[in-house]
Amino acid sequence: MKVLLVEDSKRLQRAIGEGLRKSGYAVDITCNGEEGLWLAESNEYDVVILDLMLPGLDGLTVLRRLRDQGRQTHVLILTAKDTVEDRVTGLKTGADDYLTKPFAFDELLARVEALIRRKYASKNPKIYIGDLSLDTLRREVTRAGRSIALQPREYALLEYLALRAGQIVSRTEIEQSLYDDRQDLMSNVVDSAICSLRKKLHCANEPELIQTRRGMGYLLTAEES
Repeated sequence: MKVLLVEDSKRLQRAIGEGLRKSGYAVDITCNGEEGLWLAESNEYDVVILDLMLPGLDGLTVLRRLRDQGRQTHVLILTAKDTVEDRVTGLKTGADDYLTKPFAFDELLARVEALIRRKYASKNPKIYIGDLSLDTLRREVTRAGRSIALQPREYALLEYLALRAGQIVSRTEIEQSLYDDRQDLMSNVVDSAICSLRKKLHCANEPELIQTRRGMGYLLTAEES
């Protein structure tokens, strides 16, 4: 999953960026509104975390322009402006959620996760594909009752495939959604990640859940090919 953080505080950039990456998210970060708008227009993000008081363009202007363009990216406003009027204005301008500073990172993370579930029309924090279960709140994975330990990036890959279960997901979509800078990607990084995930999900006498569609991408399904 990929998040854009538009925040001019270097301290918050480091703290939020590090926390999201440790949780398996790819994160792009900028400190001004003009670049934030350009990034949001040029890339597909699952969530944009947007400060309001920014150099260049202010956050409300960035949000208004995105909505005027018809962009449906989920936007979480993160700001010190905490009056009822501020919150109402932000939400009426098109924000999907509003969180005031200071804040607990766990709450920020929970709100990001909720917006991602909303994007994929999945209100239930638990996802089931055959005998595979993902608890997106606890980030726990089990198959046939067996707990499976995954690294944050492996979990992020599995959750991304699970939210699109039954659909073919291309290598390019995975790169764009799970990695910060595609230019730094080795050509086989996605294939290697899929291979590692397959090994951890393998269950004797049960079908492979991740199927390869050559020339197209990958498919997570409990149905045998």
